[in-house]
Amino acid sequence: MILIYLIFFFLVLRFTVTLFNFLSNPKLTNSVRQYDDFVSILIPARNEEADILNLLNSISAQKYLNYEVIILDDNSTDNTFQICQDFCSQHKRFKVLQGAVLPKDWLGKNYACSQLASSAKGKYLIFLDADETIADGLINNSIHRMKLNRLSLLSLFTDQVMHTWGERLIVPLMHYVLLNLLPLRLVRLSKNPSFSAASGQFMMFDAANYKENQWHEQVKHQVVEDVEIMKLIKGFGYNGEALLANGFVSCRMYKSFTESVEGFSKNFLAGFNNNVFGLFLYLLLVVLGPVAIAFFLSPDLVLFALSLIVLSRVMISLSARQSVWQNVLLHPLQLLCMVFISVISVKKHFTKTIVWKGRAIRK
Repeated sequence: MILIYLIFFFLVLRFTVTLFNFLSNPKLTNSVRQYDDFVSILIPARNEEADILNLLNSISAQKYLNYEVIILDDNSTDNTFQICQDFCSQHKRFKVLQGAVLPKDWLGKNYACSQLASSAKGKYLIFLDADETIADGLINNSIHRMKLNRLSLLSLFTDQVMHTWGERLIVPLMHYVLLNLLPLRLVRLSKNPSFSAASGQFMMFDAANYKENQWHEQVKHQVVEDVEIMKLIKGFGYNGEALLANGFVSCRMYKSFTESVEGFSKNFLAGFNNNVFGLFLYLLLVVLGPVAIAFFLSPDLVLFALSLIVLSRVMISLSARQSVWQNVLLHPLQLLCMVFISVISVKKHFTKTIVWKGRAIRK
């Protein structure tokens, strides 16, 4: 019975973290102050012909005007470079570069970002993924946050766009794990690098600090480079912050169940520091824990536990700007998908068969 009560305690603890995140509301907010600092928007792009125009058009629609956009075509095998070149010829703030051949000791995105930074002239560097769109106000509000908290890095967890039921079964797991385990405000408030989180979908750096430390070069072989950079920044004594995008950045990460499984499985274990025991202990507590509670505890405690689970999904869904009723109803299936993804991720880790965008990820 002691084990069951420990499982119950872990459920209460996770609910407490979720409640803290919901009440502290860690989101990018609007700034009434207007800035004019020169900003470099940097976009690594590999085989993004279907999505990148949406991002480029959303950037060109920004009211903030003091910026440059540099796209790096990372050896695409599709029409990405030509699409970007045609767009840049019509927009003077935009330019596209062709990336160098990937060195053996780098991962692709990390090398692309490092090349982009070396060409940037802005006071701030904003790295965006090519499958995103941004809303007006993002640049100005992000600059305000950088200045307000003297940040070396601001990272935003983007709003996730989902059109298929396959996506809805998997993509919400990202915010669920994040907001159910980590008090997001502690990324900035705590000096401990253990309280680190970041999303490579939006990374904004102080350019002078970046060029002094060459953050992507320091993590050139890391799959979860965003979190590792945040750990380094905090470890060096600089300030970093991670927030929810609050509608200012949105992204459709994947377009089907198969794509979602492939995408999440490439780095799910890495998100647990490649600790297989830690990952499966988490799954045991989160997935099988409620089943054990239902079998061994009194009906009152079972009802209380169920209430905590439902309320957690409600709060996380509201914070992440996702459908409450879908996440509540799909919760059991989403957890089963998480187990499925975890098994695939562990298998890929040990067989060294992680492939993304047509390239093997060496570990």
